[in-house]
Amino acid sequence: MTLLEHLRRMARNNLWSNDRLYRAVLALQPGEFEAERVSFFPSIRETLNHILAVDLLYFDFLTDSGLGATAYDDFVPFDDAASLAEAQADFDRRLVVFCDGLSEADLDRRVITDRREEGKIPERIGDILAHVFLHDIHHRGQVHAMLSGTSVAPPQLDEFLLDYDIKLRKDEVERLGL
Repeated sequence: MTLLEHLRRMARNNLWSNDRLYRAVLALQPGEFEAERVSFFPSIRETLNHILAVDLLYFDFLTDSGLGATAYDDFVPFDDAASLAEAQADFDRRLVVFCDGLSEADLDRRVITDRREEGKIPERIGDILAHVFLHDIHHRGQVHAMLSGTSVAPPQLDEFLLDYDIKLRKDEVERLGL
């Protein structure tokens, strides 16, 4: 497997993991989504909004859309889980399409990242994608832990890459077109 093939699988894993996580979040009782909890961000709502805001920031860098840091600064957090889930799914599909359009050579191509006072820093596309996937996994883990303190059991999120796990995700993969 090449690095590009791996990153494409990670984009699909991101879509699948977020879909599975949001299905749990959408089943929460009223008040649980925004309830204060112990974590880096103080609620499930704030953590999931942060994931999407950072995804959009880095996607702006990857696509050279020109917003820079304002892509994050101007992000308007979602108050309800359904709208946030829809926006995240839309982003995840755009990321899959972006990764599918890359070549191996693109992974070493540098794009400008806007680091505000620290300036414009060129970064490799492959490194940015790896960072985005790690960032999302990190914060999904926090949401997963916070779900343990709710009425909804946290979903299994690591059944995507291995052939052994196909039987555990087959219906979701087909529904999502992965």
